[in-house]
Amino acid sequence: MRLLFIGDVVGSPGRDMVKEFLPKLKEKYGPQITLINGENAAGGKGITERIYRDFLELGAQAITLGNHTWDNREIFEFIDEAKYLVRPANFPKNNPGKGIIFLKFNQLEVAVINLQGRTFMNPIDCPFTKADELIAIAKERTPFIFVDFHAEVTSEKQALGWYLDGRVSAVIGTHTHVQTADHRILPAGTAYLSDVGMTGPYDGILGMEKDVVLKRFLTSLPVRFEVPKNGRTQLSAVVIDLDQKTGLAKQIQPILINDDHPFYS
Repeated sequence: MRLLFIGDVVGSPGRDMVKEFLPKLKEKYGPQITLINGENAAGGKGITERIYRDFLELGAQAITLGNHTWDNREIFEFIDEAKYLVRPANFPKNNPGKGIIFLKFNQLEVAVINLQGRTFMNPIDCPFTKADELIAIAKERTPFIFVDFHAEVTSEKQALGWYLDGRVSAVIGTHTHVQTADHRILPAGTAYLSDVGMTGPYDGILGMEKDVVLKRFLTSLPVRFEVPKNGRTQLSAVVIDLDQKTGLAKQIQPILINDDHPFYS
């Protein structure tokens, strides 16, 4: 079982990169399951139904979200009917949508869980106890369990990785938009990466216009962040190989495509 996960798609530049490179990545790596984090896909904040459906048509099986889940109000019109859209499971119970889904491949199933951290982020339910709850549900059906942990600080991400080691196939971090170099398989068999990185503008700051972000740092005045429409772009992803019987990880390989790291088929 091979999984491909594309990190934080930001605006139209990120969507264009997915459109261009997802077929090439599928041809090169041959994943059975492809996942995309799309919480920044609509203008840098949130997602629309059209973008969600476009990702599915391009070959993704599920789309995960994060702290910008509710930023585009259109989501309230379709999230409950979107079978393959996964928002953080530890949002309050009265939130629409779902935090776990099951994907079928031949006779196998893969559970996809989305969780959000609490450090330096909006107060929500505990991701650790929510993980316990959802893993118990998933284990009744499958050993293949993928966790997208959308969190700010590396310590919280590492803590969840160690907490779930041996109980899930992978804990992959999103949100900070910079791919980390700490990919590994933890001792009990869980693939771990603090952050898979972002897909979108390469010459911005975390996917936003750099001049606007610099103005914020230099003046402390409020500014409106915008996704650059032109310029160089990048794609960040990770490929994970899982044992067919145990669901635990055998190999993890980050992918980074930009002008400094060209794609070779």
